[in-house]
Order: sequence, then structure tokens, then C-alpha cells
Amino acid sequence: MAKLVLVRHCQSTWNDVDAWTGLTDISLSKKGREKAKKIGNFLKDIPFDLSFTSALRRAQETLTEIKLTIGRGDLPVIEDPALNERDYGDLTGKNKPEMEKMYGEEQFLKWRRSWDYPIPNGESLKDVYGRVVPYYTEKILPELQNGKNILVVAHGNSLRALIKYLDGIPDTEIADLDLGFGKIFVYEIDKDGKISGKTIKEADIN
Repeated sequence: MAKLVLVRHCQSTWNDVDAWTGLTDISLSKKGREKAKKIGNFLKDIPFDLSFTSALRRAQETLTEIKLTIGRGDLPVIEDPALNERDYGDLTGKNKPEMEKMYGEEQFLKWRRSWDYPIPNGESLKDVYGRVVPYYTEKILPELQNGKNILVVAHGNSLRALIKYLDGIPDTEIADLDLGFGKIFVYEIDKDGKISGKTIKEADIN
């Protein structure tokens, strides 16, 4: 039985100021690096065979800190833009509380949590799903079916899209799925690619 472990990247310098980051390639903050190490402490007992991450530094740096913490600096890494964060288009770089105050809670939540509501010059979660799920089924799932334990470090929305697929979450309920920093999703995957178990761990990263 293989394990699929999903981890959101830790705080970047833009997360610290509550700005939409999207595809902007921002590094982890000092606090983010320390929290990534704490997440690593929760994963020391899993013998990973392979890891996947996005093409963005904040996810790659989180993965690096985890690898070093678990003593697996040699863990193979595959980077791919299919796992990138949602493109926030014209909202990129905007302060979230200021945008909510300016446009109202209803509009703000449509931008942030809806399934297919468009962002000007950006992606909806449905668009992200359209690139993440095929990547999972074509590149990650075959490795799991071969019995490999896989660590995926990506982004809030790319992981929301993947979890929607794995858990069969309806379009109307996906807004309720929130991936906070420090939340770790562990799936048990059998040789047929079916999920036989799931646990959610909460790393103490405060």
C-alpha cells in the first residue's frame, strides 16, 4: 500500500502581508522556512521514494526544508508547472483585506473560493483542476500504483483541485475546503489506484 502525502507550501514573504501571490515567484519568509522544518518533523516516519512540486520557489523551498529535516536530501524531485498556484490575474499582488473592504464580502468570496467564477486575466479553480488532475493521473498515480510513497508539495489551489478529485467533492461544496499552513493530507493508495484510507494531520507550526 503506497502513501500519497499532500503538503501546502509554507508562508512566503507575500503571504506574510496577505497579498494574492498567484504565479509570482516569491521565496519563503524566514518564518516559512522554520515552519517547513516543523512539518518535516511530522513526516520523518514515512519512507518516501519520490517527490513532486511546482515550478515556483516557495513550494520548492518548502520541499527542500522538509527533505533536509527528514534526512532525505537525496529524495528525487520532479518539478512541473502543472502543480503551480492558481493564476490570480489582475488580482495578483493585491492585499486581500483591502480588496474585501473595497468590493464586499460576496464578491471577495467568489474570487477566492468559488469553483468556476472567473478572475480577470486569471484562472478559476476549475481551470486549475483541468491541469492538475491530468498530471496526477498520468504522472503521479502510476508511481503510486507501483508501490512508491509520494510527497507532493504544492499550493493552496492546486491542492484543493487535487483533493476535490480524490475525495469526490461536489462543485457546490469546494468553497468549504480550506488548506491552512501545517495541514497534511495522507492517502493510502492500493495497486489499482483506489483510495483505501485517508488521515489529516495538523502540524504544530505556530
